[in-house]
Order: sequence, then C-alpha cells, then structure tokens
Amino acid sequence: MSYLMQILLALFISVIGGLYLLGAFRRRRPGEPPLDKGPFPWLGHVLEFRRDTAKFLQRMKIKHGDIFTVQLGGFYFTFITDPFSFGSVVKEARSKLDFTKFAEQLVARVFGYHNLEDEHKVLQASSTKHLMGDGLVVMTQAMMKNLQNLMLHSVGSGDDKGWIEAGLFSYSYNIVFRAGYLALFGNESPKDAGNLEKATEIDRQHSDELFLEFRKYDQIFPNLAYGVLGPSEKMEAERLKRLFWKMLSVQKMRCRDNISGWVQDQQQHRAEKGMEEFMQDRFMFLLLWASQGNTGPAAFWLLLYLMKHPDAMKAVKNEVEKILRETGQEVKPGGPLIDLTRDMLLKTPVLDSAVDETLRLTAAPVLTRAVLQEMTISMANGQQYSIREGDRVAIFPYTALHIDPAVHPDPHTFRYDRFLTPDGTKKTDFYKDGKKLKYYTMPWGAGSTMCPGRFFATNELKQFVFLMLSYFDFELKNPHEEIPSIDTRRWGFGSMQPTKDVQFRYRLRF
Repeated sequence: MSYLMQILLALFISVIGGLYLLGAFRRRRPGEPPLDKGPFPWLGHVLEFRRDTAKFLQRMKIKHGDIFTVQLGGFYFTFITDPFSFGSVVKEARSKLDFTKFAEQLVARVFGYHNLEDEHKVLQASSTKHLMGDGLVVMTQAMMKNLQNLMLHSVGSGDDKGWIEAGLFSYSYNIVFRAGYLALFGNESPKDAGNLEKATEIDRQHSDELFLEFRKYDQIFPNLAYGVLGPSEKMEAERLKRLFWKMLSVQKMRCRDNISGWVQDQQQHRAEKGMEEFMQDRFMFLLLWASQGNTGPAAFWLLLYLMKHPDAMKAVKNEVEKILRETGQEVKPGGPLIDLTRDMLLKTPVLDSAVDETLRLTAAPVLTRAVLQEMTISMANGQQYSIREGDRVAIFPYTALHIDPAVHPDPHTFRYDRFLTPDGTKKTDFYKDGKKLKYYTMPWGAGSTMCPGRFFATNELKQFVFLMLSYFDFELKNPHEEIPSIDTRRWGFGSMQPTKDVQFRYRLRF
C-alpha cells in the first residue's frame, strides 16, 4: 500500500509541477499590472499574438489600459503602451532590464550562435568606429561602387534602352541586399579571378545566388524565431543555416578583397578570445541577417510611396538634381559615374523626411527586455507596478506611436514632409495631448540598444534611391494599383514586407 501511495504521490507532484510550468497557478499579486494568461496553458495568447501582433495589442490596451501582462509561449510579457512612460524601460539600468539576455536566446535558436561575454559592447564599439562618422565615409564609397556594378551592368544604353519589367519588391530587395553584402563582406579578388572585369562578374553571380538562398531563409524566419516550424520547415532551416555557415565561413573570407573593417574587427575579436572557427562562421551569418534583412524591404516601400505620390517624387528628385549640380556632376552618355559621398548624403532633408515617413509606416519592431530582478515600473501618470524576475518587458512603437493619430495626424497616409519644418529643416517636435514627446518614432529602437548600424542602413536606402532617380526612368506598370497591405506574420522583426509584389518597369535615362 505504501509503495502505491509513493507512486500516486510522485504522479501528483509531477502533475502539479507540470501545471506550474504551464502557468496554471500564476495569479496577479497586489501592485502588479493586469494579468491576462490567455485561453491555453503555457501557450497563452501566442497564437493570436503571432497572427496579428498589432491587432492583439490594441485589443489588450482597450481591455486593460496602458500596461498589462500577457502569457506568450511560456513567458510573461508586460507591455507598456503609453509613450510618455517609455523612459521607464529605455533608461532602466541593465542590472534590472537587459536586452542581451533575450537576444542571446533568440540568436542561439535562430542562428545556432552562442555569444561571448560583453559581446554587445564590442559590437557597439566596432559599429561606432566603422558604421558612423569617418568610418561611414569608407562604407559609403564601398556601397556606391557595388550598387553601380549591380544596377548598371545589365541595362541597355544608346539605341538599346528599352523598358525592363520586374517586381518592385524583388528588384529593390535584391539590389540593396547584394550591394550591402559585397560592401561589408568584400569582393572577389581580381588576382584570383584573372582580371577586374571577371571579378565583378563573379561578384554579381555569387551575390545573386546568396540572395536567392537568403530569401528562402527570410520567408521562414518568423516561424523559426517563434519556434513554430513544421517538420519540413525545420529541415529546410537547418539546410539553409549549414549553407550560410559554409558560404560565409572565415576560411572563405580570407580569400576576399575589400572586407569592411566592421566585419574584420568582429572576426578578429572572436579569434583572439579563442572562439572556435565554426562558431565564428555562425556569427558571420548573424551579421549578414542583422545588416541586410531590413534595408531591402524598406527600399521597396520608399520607392513605392514615391511613385504613388507625385508631389513627393518631384520634391525628392529636385533635391537630388540640386545636389548633383552643386557638386558639378551630371549624368550623361559616356560621362563618368556619379561620385555620391557621405557629405552629399548629409544635405538631403527632403529625402531624409521621406525615409523617416517610410519607416514610420512600415518598421514595426517589438523592443523587448529580460527582467533580471524584481523591480518597479513607474508610469508617467504616477502609478507604479511591480514586475517579477524572469518576466519580460516590451514596447511595440508601431501602435503606441507610429500610427497614433494623436501623435501623427492621418497616420496611415504617406506625407513625405511630415518630418520637415516650414523652413525645410528636420522636425523633431511632436506632441500628444498637448505634451511634447521624447520618443515620436522608434524604428531603430531606443537607448543603449538602438540599432548600431542605423546610419549605414539609412545611407544604403538613400544611395539606392539617389541612383534610381539619377540613372533611370521608372514607373508602376499599373499606376492605379493599390499599395499592398503589410504581411502581419512579420510583426516585430523590423521592416515589414508586403503581402504581394508590385510590378514596375525601368530604363536608363540616357
């Protein structure tokens, strides 16, 4: 009898332990935000959240107010939706709220990479050195050379300059991704290829093959990040990861010319720390995705909005032509290629505003922090809430700021001059309910975890559009086609993607 009781007791303890792990016993404590565990044990609201993050969070805000805790796949997330309270998250000490712990778990699952200690600091320092300031001068030139190689080699000139038809998303993503990849990860060596012409041809072919495989990975990335891949998708994800680890291996990088200082610094630091080479290969894949996974889609939206808004297209084009005149450059048959420098890109307030407006409409990251110790969140209205260790705190700026009509009137309409003052300078004063906002858009995050490559990424966008306007005539195949809706399955991962492509055509202007 005692033996049977031991078995029953063990089963009872196992059931109770399982229910505990599934979150069945969690209750809201005094002083905590409203708790909504969802309809399913452990999963909570993850299915609805995954299906349409924006719609789900808007529903929770209506139900619970400016702060609430929800269960998502075994974790409890406290969302703050009041933009005046964002400082409580952005400025909190990393000893309490830490981005890196959450990021480490994500990159281990998605890229098979395991971080070094203080890796975030090393990445920030290297990015500051190579992707900002004087370092950005070098990167701008590298990006320009590769953009021109990819954009101009296959189009006709003279009597052979007919229209080329393509999908705008496919074209934009392809060109910007490949040029960015070559600028960061280097070019084929003319010495190995035989001559410079052959080397640039190999660059075009290799980068295109890489992009085609990257798009396959990109399409399953959201499911991979959420851990909801089916069996066949899991096999494909593993195949693609192994492929990229091989294509971007440190061994292959040693044979390339013009590798950016940013990539070289990252690899050298890990080698000096004794990281095994196979893990360095995995980090190269992480760098590729982090640097090139969002700029191509953003370039698509920017070009599409310009084509759908003639006033915006005219204003940006006038600015581009003005800058070329001021620098004594002209696009003409047989003439030299444009030398678009970082200094020239600093004189484009109209284009800057169009970029900011595009990102407001289409960039939708979920900014997440891991709670490392019991803490208190102070809201702007004076209320305080206790947050448990082991939970996560998150902000979704898209619904809280970007499309809030109280912050940005007529928020779903593209206004190229929304971020311009009447005298043509950058507008930074935005208000809600009569009070000035510190954070009025957050496409790059905020605080110490703001995207370290944001200046390089912005330059990529601007260079691509600058060259398109300078070298090409282009138009939508169907000018009356509506702007496609956003693919809601990708909420939370940066630049959104369209539910379908849009056909356009382009040709050289000369």
